[in-house]
Amino acid sequence: MVKELNVLENHFNGKLEALDREYQRTKQSVMAIEASRTAFSVSLFNQQKCFGPFRSNTNVIYEHVFINLGNAYSTTTGIFTVMYAGVYSIALTVYSDAGATGIPLIACATLQVNGAAVASITDVNTNDQEDSGTTVLALQLNFGDQVSVNLPPNCYLCDDQDHYNTFSAFLLYPTA
Repeated sequence: MVKELNVLENHFNGKLEALDREYQRTKQSVMAIEASRTAFSVSLFNQQKCFGPFRSNTNVIYEHVFINLGNAYSTTTGIFTVMYAGVYSIALTVYSDAGATGIPLIACATLQVNGAAVASITDVNTNDQEDSGTTVLALQLNFGDQVSVNLPPNCYLCDDQDHYNTFSAFLLYPTA
């Protein structure tokens, strides 16, 4: 009887040790996921103001930060630097207001990864005074990639405290 109890005790102790090892691995995985959390959402301005038009391509620098989890978006450069390789959801909305119907304007922007265009938005006003557009992408990005918004020549964006112009991204899941 004592021998059988010892066998059972050894069996349960082995199972307990295995469960503890699995718990430690799971805990480390959760900590790694928490450490890799990346999300930002910014808008152009927090006051009534326009950006552009310019004669050449210009990097858009979003000034108002809603969230910058992981501090990967720079309000100095306007660049989101990827800290963790993975699949990201990226959204860009552009808006302009000519101020009056009939005044020509073009609301446009290009989403870039490492200086190469991955998506563009263009809206040329015709019978209205407002132009806007949105694009949302899922992109595989690598560590160190730089994501930015470019304002092409002759385009401009207008914003105010209602935050019409936004640029956002978040890590869906890491891949490395």
